[in-house]
Amino acid sequence: MLLLLSLLLLELAAMPLPAASEALPGCPSSCGAVDIPYPFGIGRNCSINDSFTLDCNRTSDGTGEVPFQGDVEIAEIFLAQGRARLLNQISSQCYDPTTDSISSNFWYLQMADAYTFSDTLNKFTVLGCQTLAYIEGDKGSTEGVGGYQTGCVAVCHSEGSLSNDTCAGIGCCQTAIPRGLQYYEVSFDADFNTSHIYNFTRCSYAVLMEAEAFQFRASFITTDDFLAINSGRGVPLMLDWTVQTETCAQARRNASSYACKSDNSECLDSVNGKGYLCNCTGGYKGNPYLPNGCQDIDECAGEEDRKPCTGICRNLPGKYECFCPRGSHGNPINGTCLPRATLPLAATLTICITSSIVLLLISSMCIFMIYERKKYVKAKQQHFKEHGGWKLLEEIKGKQGLRFKIFKINELEEATNKFDETRVLGRGGHGTVYKGILEDGHVIAIKKSKFIDESQKNEYGKEMLILSQINHKNIVKILGCCLEVEVPILVYEYVPNGTLHHLIHEKSKISPFSLSARLRIAYDSADALAYLHSTASPPIIHGDVKSSNILLDENYMAKVSDFGASKLVPKDENQLATLVQGTCGYLDPEYLQTCKLTDKSDVYSFGVVLLELLTGKKAIYFEDSRQERNLASTFLLSMKDNRHYEILDNEVKNEGDIQLIQELSDLCKQCLKISGEERPTMKEVAQVLNRLMKFKQHPWIQENNETKILLV
Repeated sequence: MLLLLSLLLLELAAMPLPAASEALPGCPSSCGAVDIPYPFGIGRNCSINDSFTLDCNRTSDGTGEVPFQGDVEIAEIFLAQGRARLLNQISSQCYDPTTDSISSNFWYLQMADAYTFSDTLNKFTVLGCQTLAYIEGDKGSTEGVGGYQTGCVAVCHSEGSLSNDTCAGIGCCQTAIPRGLQYYEVSFDADFNTSHIYNFTRCSYAVLMEAEAFQFRASFITTDDFLAINSGRGVPLMLDWTVQTETCAQARRNASSYACKSDNSECLDSVNGKGYLCNCTGGYKGNPYLPNGCQDIDECAGEEDRKPCTGICRNLPGKYECFCPRGSHGNPINGTCLPRATLPLAATLTICITSSIVLLLISSMCIFMIYERKKYVKAKQQHFKEHGGWKLLEEIKGKQGLRFKIFKINELEEATNKFDETRVLGRGGHGTVYKGILEDGHVIAIKKSKFIDESQKNEYGKEMLILSQINHKNIVKILGCCLEVEVPILVYEYVPNGTLHHLIHEKSKISPFSLSARLRIAYDSADALAYLHSTASPPIIHGDVKSSNILLDENYMAKVSDFGASKLVPKDENQLATLVQGTCGYLDPEYLQTCKLTDKSDVYSFGVVLLELLTGKKAIYFEDSRQERNLASTFLLSMKDNRHYEILDNEVKNEGDIQLIQELSDLCKQCLKISGEERPTMKEVAQVLNRLMKFKQHPWIQENNETKILLV
């Protein structure tokens, strides 16, 4: 009684109303209270094919008639939506305490080819307090036989745990079904039964039914109310149906079998199985499956308060016109036609002149904006060409699998909120780096450089493509570039934990910085530079190695960044004269004398970074006297007097590993040699750091003097 037929009908009122019944001439248009529109029909000669042939049978109590498709009762047919509602039987499993046995009533349903169970409107519904039910089925001939099975568990411990209107696993469970299902059957897991809770519930139920027609009640568990719905005739189940099995494109080729017979009708491919539907086009109503079945809707006829137009309405085929009466103006759709006011001649002339002036100004502004837009577009195209954009496109086309992207400037502006100051990650001598978020949510780093080598800008795009192919875990990946601007913009992977410079020189915000961690960062950075010098093809000189160009990821692993200053080594190394400015405190003194950048220039700069890690001081720092000091010069002087231990960071000294600290100091000294030829290579530096790092981790392991790099 808790889910009466009246409540069911109230729930179903939200569904689209069935179309007015239009049957074939001479055929019944209804069966009982159910309209039977063609392509359905009572009897074989009244339907489009056997799948739509219905029988009109008397109800079991003899009080009326209801249509059946096979042995299934049809409750409603929705012509325009291609749907039908039937009454489906409920499967049950009950415990009989008198015989200590479980009885089951299983139900299965096989539909004709034209029908599929609606995946959007139906759900597999299970009721019970100790119930595991399965639904099994297949997709019939619509998509080939395909096994489908899922289950739903409903549990409860007592009658008091049940809650009306809630179906979330306690006493009630619902789950969706896939598209294209034409057959299903229900089964229960016998290990889940009510034999120990029969005092308040004996039965479990399972059924595929219309989700909106179901409202859970606790009495469904404690009584037989659920089985009594619709006087025991079953619960609503929605079907999707289609005519024929072809697509619309295929069906139109055969006019004799094409089901959309009426003029002003349209064909719609099914979204749930094969076949198609027919609908009347906009402005028409009726039955599109019958000749002349779609008739014009006269929007201007009928009761005044139901017309779409409150002004003057003129009906046209498939549409209507609505306008205000002469001498009035406004919106006739919502009833705001107002008398048109008359103005004095002087006022009319003033309005006309003012309007003309305003129109002239607007036209001038539009012309100016169009001119500026064309000028802007032309400038972007010119910059793209100057920076080797067309060459870069040819290179990308010739190579498969490249992930390098040429960004448009509007993409990067959107990613950085027009390069807003709040998105700045850092500023340097070569430019500013911004944090960007692309449309797909991917976070990137975007560098706007301040200048570009004019002599090399035509090869810029190609150089960046080569740099982007560097694949090393300790080197920041170049993702792409933008060539539409005066100075190209580079796009890198985003590294979240800031720079090594920040880690060293912002100690108040950082936890203790161990010597082991410093060694690991130094080794990772050296290994990356060694890769650039020795493994990359062609070899690459970074040109601006410094602690602020070494980034740290979420695990504080070092990643060498900023290739804005990098140079590809030419085949003739004598040609390598560069415009790289570098950074004060890190600059190779030999480069300052010769203006020739080499891989040993990177070694010198790295030596300064290693000093920063050991001393905690900046490359250019101030003593208490506010006198400016050069870290490299200060260190080399202290090495001569064997006083270098005094300038080391206290955290480094406190670890007390004197032998390790001395070897690191010697390595710094070798990197800072005035003559580049006397400095070790980055590969040798990385090997020393790797050995020292392993020694720090396992000091009991004896060193192999044959593999130890000789530090003179």
